[in-house]
Amino acid sequence: MSVETTHDVIVVGGGGAVFAAAIEARAIARDVVLLEKNPEPGGSTVWSIGSVTATQTPHQLRKGIVDSPEEHWRDMAGFNGDLDARDNAALRRVLADAMPDTFRWLLEQGIRFYGPMPEPPHTKPRMHNVLPNSRSYITHLQKAARRAGVSIQCNMRATALVVEEGRVVGIDCTTPEGPRRFRARGGVVLASGDFTSDPELKGRFMGPQQAKIDGVNITATGDGQKLALPLGARIINGDIALGPELRFVPPQRQNILLNLPPWRLLANMMAWSLDHMPSALLRPFVMSFVTTALAPSLDLFAAGAILINKRGERFADELNQPAFAVPDQPDKVGYILLDRRLVEMFSAWPHFISTAPGVAYAYVDDYRRNRRDIFTRATALDALGQKLAMPTAALTETVRQHNAAPGKRPPIGDGPYVALGPVRAVFVHAEGGLAVDHEHCVLGEGDVPIAGLYAAGSTGQGGLLLKGHGHHLGWAFASGRRAGRNAALACAGKVG
Repeated sequence: MSVETTHDVIVVGGGGAVFAAAIEARAIARDVVLLEKNPEPGGSTVWSIGSVTATQTPHQLRKGIVDSPEEHWRDMAGFNGDLDARDNAALRRVLADAMPDTFRWLLEQGIRFYGPMPEPPHTKPRMHNVLPNSRSYITHLQKAARRAGVSIQCNMRATALVVEEGRVVGIDCTTPEGPRRFRARGGVVLASGDFTSDPELKGRFMGPQQAKIDGVNITATGDGQKLALPLGARIINGDIALGPELRFVPPQRQNILLNLPPWRLLANMMAWSLDHMPSALLRPFVMSFVTTALAPSLDLFAAGAILINKRGERFADELNQPAFAVPDQPDKVGYILLDRRLVEMFSAWPHFISTAPGVAYAYVDDYRRNRRDIFTRATALDALGQKLAMPTAALTETVRQHNAAPGKRPPIGDGPYVALGPVRAVFVHAEGGLAVDHEHCVLGEGDVPIAGLYAAGSTGQGGLLLKGHGHHLGWAFASGRRAGRNAALACAGKVG
């Protein structure tokens, strides 16, 4: 028999959305429990660059930027392109309207930002970058949740929602100590992220090849979506995702910037330094972040670089979604081959290897200094193959065949040569979230709200398109706060 406890509000997940929900619910409800399946919280929030896009922030006001949620709402549509008809404009309005207060709320929790930075097609600078790194969110929000009295319980894997008389009244979990049932007087908030690492949902909504591709966050397995589907819920925009894209494998040892403790004083010092110190002094420090597990620019391939596998073979058309072919290669990785011409070209603006928006650009020499684990240089192809443990004859033949093939792409010329990699194919995030109403209630059959069930963040994205930087995190915090508040109000008998 499972252990059973009763609470006012239950929130499920471990990232930014769930902490926002828990903190907001606790301000109204007496008893809030947070259930996370992993040994510690973090979710996709800790994997993010950390940008939040918002209007009417203190940072905008200090720089004399006059902005509004209405303009934010309108500019977001500019990212959608051909997908604009599939956007949920009403939820986009909810996000834009909620962000000024949400940003100030984040500041109140001790989180610090640098910016705002421009990002077209935004017509005004709105992107704020967290300091010193994305760990700051979970560190400060977890502290705030504990101070507020939220019960944070890890190693709790939710397996099924409990429904009585048509209302969600709890959730069943497996734990190291055995099964547990958590009952909720008010409601259950699902905020467990997207399904970028779930082959089942990716195969169902995207396709069999996409199902082979990993997510940046390996624990993002669509748990919230799968919990709600048996109750008649549905997933909107399940076929839309950021990716697959090529990413450099992350360093085995965390770089300096990602290891910095998210102390408020340190963040304030960094903000001052970014505003006042010469960029030449800051650049080596910032490069330790920009050369981590970011995406290599596709301009590399347009300029003539080729993608090879561990057998020294070219395996894809680099100009036609090469990330789709990477999962079928040995160890699911590849290497980007550059000749002397390309090395020289990508050593200075405007030709960069990678970038963190609003932060900096990284060139060949930055990778040589900061990522020696993925930077291999040799004067000749056979020597390069030996360093990479590739069959040297195969590598040489690959380059010969590439250069002999008809086409408009530049040939691979003389050395010295550089191989950047391994690179892997990943999904960064998926847009497929549960259908929700404007109060973040999950919609069931006939788009009727499922009583007692709420969803936030990627789990409750509701058809909202979140292209551009800073919108996924913004939605996580804004929708999390709103969903947590509504679940708590339901417990108090103030909403249905």
